[in-house]
Amino acid sequence: MGTTTAPVTDQRLYSVADWYDAEALLTAGERQVLGQLRTFLDTQAKPLLAEYWELGEFPEQLAQPLIDLELMEPADLTVEAPARGIYHGFRVFELARTDASLATWYTAQAGLFRTAIGVGASEEQQREWMPKVVDFSLKGVFSLTEPEHGSDIAGGLSTTARFDKESDGGTWVLDGAKRWIGGASTADVLCVFARDVADGQVKAFLVDRTAAGVSLEKIEGKTSLRMMQNAHITLNTVRVPEARRLHNVNSFKDVAVMLRAMRSDVAWIATGIQAGAFEAALAYVKERQQFGRSLGSFQLVQEKLARMLGNITASLSLVVRLTEQQGQGIYRDQDSALAKMQTSLMMRETVALAREVVGGNGITLAADVARFHADAEAVYSYEGTHEVNALIIGRALTGESAFTN
Repeated sequence: MGTTTAPVTDQRLYSVADWYDAEALLTAGERQVLGQLRTFLDTQAKPLLAEYWELGEFPEQLAQPLIDLELMEPADLTVEAPARGIYHGFRVFELARTDASLATWYTAQAGLFRTAIGVGASEEQQREWMPKVVDFSLKGVFSLTEPEHGSDIAGGLSTTARFDKESDGGTWVLDGAKRWIGGASTADVLCVFARDVADGQVKAFLVDRTAAGVSLEKIEGKTSLRMMQNAHITLNTVRVPEARRLHNVNSFKDVAVMLRAMRSDVAWIATGIQAGAFEAALAYVKERQQFGRSLGSFQLVQEKLARMLGNITASLSLVVRLTEQQGQGIYRDQDSALAKMQTSLMMRETVALAREVVGGNGITLAADVARFHADAEAVYSYEGTHEVNALIIGRALTGESAFTN
C-alpha cells in the first residue's frame, strides 16, 4: 500500500458512537484497514479541514494519499476479496465522521461512478474500465442532475443525445447541461445521462472532461459542503463514440437500479456525520466549565447527548441491516429510500443538538460541530429529498403512486 500507518489495536474503533457494537460484524482485517484510514484522517486530514472549509476549496494534497490507501478493494491479505458491503459501509462512515466533503469526494468515485460502470457497462466494457475505476486511474463522476431538473429527473431530463449515422464508426452528439456535479473539475470522464431523441429513452455516455464542447463552471457561494467542488456543466454539440456509451443503460429504469444501490452510501454518510458531530460535542462538554462545573454534568446537556446517541444507534441499525440485505442480493427502491430518508432526518436533529450543547462556540469552525451542522443540509437533499423518498416508500406501502406527472 502506498501509505504506511500504524496498525489498529484490539480496542474498538467506534466505542463511543456505536453503542450496540455493530463494529463486531467487521473482520479483524477490515478493522485493520479502517484503523489505517482513521490514522490518516486524524493526523493528515483533520488539521486542514477548518481552513479549507472556510476557503471553499478541496485540500488536493489529501487526494493521492487517500487513493494510495486502496480503500475500494484493499490489497491487505487479511481482508477477503472482494471486500464486503459492511466494510464499504463503515469505510463511508469513517470518512463522514471526519468530514462530509471527504466522504462525498470519495464516494463520487467508489460509489456513484463505480456503480454506473458496474450496472451500466457491458461485460466487455467492465473488463476494460472497472480495474481503472478501482485504482483511480480512470476518475469519473455521475452526471445526472440538471439546472431545471432534480427530483423530477426521471421524466424531466432534457439533455439530448442524437446518433449520427453518417460519422465515421457512428458517434453520438450530446447537448444540454448538468448541475451540482461534485468532483467534475478533477475527473477524467463525466458519466452523462441524456435522452435519445430517436426513442425518448435515457442512455449514458462517458464524456471526456476536456472534450470539445464541454465547459465547466464552479458553483460559488455554497454554505454547505464548501470543500466539495460542484460544477455546472454545459454540453454543446459534444461528440461521443458508440464505444463510450454504457451499453446496459437503455431507459431510466436502468438508472433507477443505480440509484437504489447508491442511496445506501448516502445513508451511511448521514450516519457518519451524526457520529462526528456527537463525538465533537461530547468532547467539548466534558472540557467546558460553566457555573463552576463541567458542562457535561448538567441534566439538560445529558438528555441531549442521549437523544443524539439514540439517533446514531437507530441510524446504524438501519444502514447495517440494509447493507446485509443488499449483500444477499435484495435491492428494493423502498428499502434504500427508507434508510436515506430516516437517517437524514435523524442527522438533522443530531447535528442541531450538537451545535446547541456547544453553545455560541458551536457556530465556529474551531469547535468542529459547525462543519457537520452546515454540511448536513446538503446531505439531507442529495440522492433524493426527504419528500421524494417518502413517496417511494408510500407507493410501496399502498400500491398507489402519489408522484405527479
